[in-house]
Amino acid sequence: MKIQNQHYHTIWTKKDDPETVQVIDQRVLPHQLVIHDISTPEEAALAISDMVVRGAPLIGVTAAYGLYLACLRSTADTELEAVAQALKAARPTAVNLAWAVDTVMAELRDVGAEERTAVALAAAERIQSEDIEICRMIGVHGLELIRELYQKKQRTINVLTHCNAGWLATVDWGTATSPVYHAMEADIPVHVWVDETRPRNQGANLTAYEMVQQEVPHTLIVDNTGGHLMQHGMVDLVIVGTDRTTSCGDVANKIGTYLKALAAKDNNVPFYVALPSSTIDWDLKDGVKEIPIEQRSEEEVTHISGWANDQVQKVRLSPEGTPAANYGFDVTPARLVTGLITERGVCEASEEGLLSLFPERAHTHG
Repeated sequence: MKIQNQHYHTIWTKKDDPETVQVIDQRVLPHQLVIHDISTPEEAALAISDMVVRGAPLIGVTAAYGLYLACLRSTADTELEAVAQALKAARPTAVNLAWAVDTVMAELRDVGAEERTAVALAAAERIQSEDIEICRMIGVHGLELIRELYQKKQRTINVLTHCNAGWLATVDWGTATSPVYHAMEADIPVHVWVDETRPRNQGANLTAYEMVQQEVPHTLIVDNTGGHLMQHGMVDLVIVGTDRTTSCGDVANKIGTYLKALAAKDNNVPFYVALPSSTIDWDLKDGVKEIPIEQRSEEEVTHISGWANDQVQKVRLSPEGTPAANYGFDVTPARLVTGLITERGVCEASEEGLLSLFPERAHTHG
């Protein structure tokens, strides 16, 4: 995707220093474009936990590069295992993180110490390139849903999304936004309702930024506007992302997603979830009971960051001494999900639906 007409990925190795990984610092978007250097596995873990990078696919790729950086320092089993655990602990809800770490570690265990650095770098680069293609294919399949609505309605198609499941949450294209970008390329008129997404405002800061840069018609709304829009026929479909999906189709996504799904169900608005297969946790069946929900700092709720006096500043919203709860995610049960958009196609949000696209999981899935 583009920023000021220049193509970017969200993560890459530094051109003149391949032992440094560079990422777009998402904490200061949309006000500043800052490139953040990561030179150690500890810095990679901190970038994930502090949300320099965020989004399930991107934090997985970042963790893979974190293991490469660890190998530059030591290829000993004990040190790599310790780094792997630290990276996994950086964010608990998104399964992509553990998946990427486990994928790279499995390859490192199969080779000698002298080969591990090269193997780790190759694995990270492969995971990165695969993510780009996976997100592109999510867009290809999701485009058909938008095209079908356009052929039926012959007017601009209004898509509501929540949080940022755009290219900034992946390496390129995004998940929930990829169908929108493909629709733009296909000259299908679309308009995106962008939820602000409290408390970190990823919709207002990141999704809106993407829409501006890609010249996608959009409107920013407060989180609780979606139901009203649906009641008045102003939303044609909802597309959101997910940080973890159970084998039965329950999805964990940014807090507030469940309420959008309830409103969509009540108003007969299709509710789709776009996801790479690496987000599927085949070991879980009941999302509400089994998916760990990250609880983040109270300060994200009690304070808000904005652009003032040529810098990002934080101000308090609530009274001093008022406690705050900050649940990062909620779980939308499969019964509220119209379909799952994956790199292999669109399926029903169910065990049968997922296995129809990923039949190779049938023999490994309990």
